[in-house]
Amino acid sequence: MLDIKNLRTPLIGPVSFSVSEGECVAILGPSGSGKSLLLRAVADLDPNEGEVRLGTRERDRMPANIWRQAVALVPAESGWWTDRVADHFDPDHEAGPMLAAVGLPEAMGWQVSRLSTGERHRLAIVRALCRAPKGILLDEPTAALDDEATAAIEALITEQCRQGAAVILVTHDRDQAQRLAARRLLMERGQLRPEAEAAA
Repeated sequence: MLDIKNLRTPLIGPVSFSVSEGECVAILGPSGSGKSLLLRAVADLDPNEGEVRLGTRERDRMPANIWRQAVALVPAESGWWTDRVADHFDPDHEAGPMLAAVGLPEAMGWQVSRLSTGERHRLAIVRALCRAPKGILLDEPTAALDDEATAAIEALITEQCRQGAAVILVTHDRDQAQRLAARRLLMERGQLRPEAEAAA
């Protein structure tokens, strides 16, 4: 379980909610409401206060790099720091089946400069998921993708849940939230509440 209690930054919170093993929770809300900032806070990329746990493991008692391996963030814009795609993947984790699943079976031999925006994003998702994190934070994972690529990524997300990962999905696509998520939360002005409660 990914358990978040009284998480706050200067612009969001306090926020408290949990995501069970094998569950996907979608976070909806207008642009600028704090959805991406929430994911960054959970990943401990920005200054924040509060308690975040993965099962019995407390985030603040773990080295940051170990936490981010256990709880992987895939931001809306992926980072690339060398010329070769293969250099961005951990050789100890087999990415081949996932690369094939998203239609990029030969991408390890490519240069980053040849990648389209959609290819970069699919590869960033595979890069995170092939390490089998127990918590997964996805920020608009299919915003730059066509229908076929979206279906492939959604299938990967579903499989991660089936394997027991706790997934937080930020999306503007309500249909996607309905397809993937067991629960939907609404972020407004830095505050998070169940979508039904917000609409009441």
